Amino acid sequence: MTVYYSTELASIASSPAVKAEALKGHAARLRRYRATLTYATQAYITPDQFVLAIVPTGSTFAFGILTADTSSGSTTIKIGITGTLDKYKAAAAFTATNTPTFFGTAAQAGYATPSSAEETILLTIGTADAPGTGTLVVDLYFTSV
Repeated sequence: MTVYYSTELASIASSPAVKAEALKGHAARLRRYRATLTYATQAYITPDQFVLAIVPTGSTFAFGILTADTSSGSTTIKIGITGTLDKYKAAAAFTATNTPTFFGTAAQAGYATPSSAEETILLTIGTADAPGTGTLVVDLYFTSV
């Protein structure tokens, strides 16, 4: 039987052995950044933005989770940074209610490199105005060494 190593552990089989790559997420610490948006507090209109988190240099995106008690209807949301507003989540309506829903891609989670600068993570409202009532919770998960 052949034994294979994951990308992160490939160097452990070399001679001399090299530690697994924490910068790629192996044995790194997972940190959650939670942001709660209450739609009823004001009328959020396209292209309003919310600051969800300020993530320190050296963090690597793992995944995100959206949870809402109200459908966004035709309102789309995207999550990213200034200049790349859909870096972490492409624009789409979020219609699932009371169902935590993951977002992120394999490329982001598996091959992402640590950020070279602090990032301010933004949620941008698009297509239509946000609902007049309800709550949206955004959990962002990043690893750090």
